[in-house]
Formats: sequence, C-alpha cells, structure tokens
Amino acid sequence: MARTALVLGAGIVGVSVAVHLRRRGWDVMLVDRQGPGEGASFGNGGLIQREAVYPHPFPRALAELQRIARNRAVDVAYHPLALPHVASPLLRYWWHSAPQRYVRAVLGHSRLIATCLDEHMVLAREAEATDLLRPIGWLQLYGTAAGLERAIAKAEAARREFGVNSVALDGTALAVAEPHLLAEKTGAIHWTDPYSVSDPHALTLAYARLFTTHGGTIVTGDARSLQRSASGWRLSSTDGPIEAEQAVVALGAASTEVTRQFGYAPPLFGKRGYHMHYTMRGNAVLNRPLVDSDSGFGLMPMRRGIRLTTGVEFARSNAPPSPVQLERAEPVARALLPLDRRVDATPWAGVRPAMPDMLPVIGRAPAHDNLWCAFGHAHQGLTLGPTTGRLLAEMMSGETPFLDPEPYRPDRF
Repeated sequence: MARTALVLGAGIVGVSVAVHLRRRGWDVMLVDRQGPGEGASFGNGGLIQREAVYPHPFPRALAELQRIARNRAVDVAYHPLALPHVASPLLRYWWHSAPQRYVRAVLGHSRLIATCLDEHMVLAREAEATDLLRPIGWLQLYGTAAGLERAIAKAEAARREFGVNSVALDGTALAVAEPHLLAEKTGAIHWTDPYSVSDPHALTLAYARLFTTHGGTIVTGDARSLQRSASGWRLSSTDGPIEAEQAVVALGAASTEVTRQFGYAPPLFGKRGYHMHYTMRGNAVLNRPLVDSDSGFGLMPMRRGIRLTTGVEFARSNAPPSPVQLERAEPVARALLPLDRRVDATPWAGVRPAMPDMLPVIGRAPAHDNLWCAFGHAHQGLTLGPTTGRLLAEMMSGETPFLDPEPYRPDRF
C-alpha cells in the first residue's frame, strides 16, 4: 500500500520534496493557494550557489551597525514599526553570528551546498529543463582594493576548505569580461561553479510537471486549514477535503502559521526583497549575473530582461510593499550598466524565510510522528530545493540519509 503525504507549499522546496517522495512511490498531493513557484521562488536572483558555503551573518562591527541604523542604505532597510516584532529573532541571529558559533552555521551550510549542482541537474534532466541552467557562474564586484583583497582571501579559503572554484579579476579583466559596464571597478571575484537560471519560475514549473507526469497531484487549498484526522491529516481544498498519513510544511516565511497550531513555533523571520526587470540601451548586454558588493544589489540577465534584485527589508508580515530599496538601488545600477526602460508594471515583492542560526529546518516536527518541516532557507531556497527534497524524502521513507540531518533538526530550538 502506497504511503500518502500532503506537501504544503509549491515553491521550489515544496515541489522538490513532492518530486522526491513521488520517486519513492509515495501518493503525494502538493497543496498551495497559488500555482507552483509563485511565491518567493518566483522572484529570486536565479543563482544555484555552489559557492555559498558562508551564510550571511548578522553584522557585528559597530560602524556597520551604525550605517544600517541610519536606515538609508541600499542593502538593508527597515520599517521602525516592525522592529518590536523582529527584535527577538534578530537578537538570536546576532548571537549565532558570533565567530565561535558561526563556525557551526558554516559547517552545516557547506554540507548542504556541496551537492546542490548535482541535485538540480538530476531533476533538470528528468524534467527536460537543463537549458534553463547556464554554467556561467556570477561576478562579485568590488570598488576598493581593500575590499577586493579581503574577497580574494575569502575565496581562497572557500577553495581550500570546501572545494569552491573562483577566479580573481582585476579592473582590466573585468572590463573585458563585461565590456558594457559604465563604471570602473577595482575588480571582481568570478565564482565559476554556480549555475545561473534564466527563468526561476520556469524551472519550478518544470519540476512541478515532472511531479505530475509521474503521478503526483497538485491541489489548490489553504494550508492553514490543516487539521488532524483519523488517518493522519485533513485539509480543505477547492475540490473538497483531502487526507493523507503524513504532512510536510514547506511554506517558506508562512510556515509557522501552520506549525504553531500544533505546538511548534521556531523563531522564523522574514527578509523581504524586491525585483524589477529592465531592457538595455542599444546593443548592450550583460554576459553573466553580477552583484555590486559596495551597494548590495544584484543585476541578473534573464529571459524577461535584466533583473535588479534588492537586499533585505524588515517589515511586518501584513505591511504593504514599500520598495524603497529599489528606489535607492536603481540610480546606482543605472550608473553601473546602461539600463533602459522598466519592463514590469510594478515591482515584485517576496519574503525570504530565515532562521537565527542561518540553517534551514529539515526533519520531523517535535512531538509529532507524521508532521515534517522543510523551511527557513533564507537566501538559498532555489539553491537547496532539490537537496532538501532528497534529504527529507529519504528521512520520511526510512532510508539512510545521504548526509547527516542533525544540524537542521527542528527540535534544536
């Protein structure tokens, strides 16, 4: 008899969990209020970041904290009314970012990251979507010699400790690699391992089609209606009640809205971000994605145009979009690249789900035999979707996990 599961959330993580469960013979229903990939998976920077072995720590230098506190930065913005609501998780985030504790985050993160390219390629080949994965890496730009020197040292450490590959470019080499840059930069790190995804939404849809092709079912429903039943779990959908033995919560920043009612409320918090697409003037092109380290925004060549992605905004969950970061970043981006008109009518907004210890939550929920978690991937949801899907499916199926899941266990909080 087939094992049954409800996977709540059809972003890249939930879709990947559903695919891997279905590959193991599970009867799976993938549930979301929207179509696959229409949440945070829709608007990311489109990078599968093999190099991202060092998660983003909370800044601890006084000068950096003062810069952020002024609330005029491009890379970080906050709503003052949101601070009381995020103060506790941010304080924990600061605590976990201390050097002696950050080491644990790096070890846990690097082990997940190590196989991300292979895990994506397995699904992309099956889904006939390898054309969306461009093996061109991305550029991290620096405007000062000191910044570039620190970056080169960090890149060398990543190569030595974690097998991450990169090439350091001086200003001349950078100008050759990207001849349409308007501003002179001291240099860049070219992270050569990552894939650049030309359309992240299309990739999620391709994995969702793979799921349905192999017999999985996609259902429209509200995960907040989840309740216990005699067989395990029941949920309301547009087609009526649906039931399964197991349930997986993969709802990104909204995950605790479901888990809280079953006694599990980890300190999940959201990092809001925005994007906008642009055309380029004349025959100008951007050959590979770039991130301006001095200002903290990304410019990504995609099917729809050049996607400008912002840094982090802290806001209350019900606050309307306020793309101040986009307004701050766009003039700097136009000075860096010959951007022309905006393609989108309005900026896209989404929320990255983050945990204070910089590691996702993957595994069985505390005090439950049949409720599972897969959320909290922060900036690396796209990168780690298939890896998380495989790891959780192996755990749910009683297999020996391909890597030790202990650092990501839900009961660590």
